[in-house]
Amino acid sequence: MSAPRKMLGDINSPTTTALMRLIETQSKGTLTRWAAARAQERYLPLIPKDTDIFASMDRTLSAVESFLKKELTQKELKPVLTEARSEVKRLADSQTADPVTLAAARAVSTACAVAQTPSNALGFLFYGAAACAYHSAGISAPADICDRLAEEELKKALQSLREIAVPDESHPVSIRWNC
Repeated sequence: MSAPRKMLGDINSPTTTALMRLIETQSKGTLTRWAAARAQERYLPLIPKDTDIFASMDRTLSAVESFLKKELTQKELKPVLTEARSEVKRLADSQTADPVTLAAARAVSTACAVAQTPSNALGFLFYGAAACAYHSAGISAPADICDRLAEEELKKALQSLREIAVPDESHPVSIRWNC
């Protein structure tokens, strides 16, 4: 059996292309709000509550919320985001991490970093798709089942972004996709 993949999703799928095009029309603030809310709702619950990584990801989401309320500056948020990435890396390096927990933590950390790097608005979804697929089907499920579940998760994400998208956003992000 091969190891679970870090990310799931097809970069060339119509769903992903639609996500990319919609992301490009939104501001960093809108994308940050959406990504943090999505991570809070969909991916944080996949991390066991009694773990250090849950506490770290929850703190990071709270810091992003404070940033969005203008209670924290970008400069004050940056070390929180760096620490979240470090916590996820430590979890990955432990080699004992549950793949669902690890993928969910990566999704949350990357979603929070949208405040700094708007292109993460797509990346966090691929981690989240892996977390949801492995949570639903198990890490030893056939690849085609995991890929189908990942695509379903990406479709849900697209729908959620469509629901909050600001028409004719005045300051859309400028992203050069490197995928």
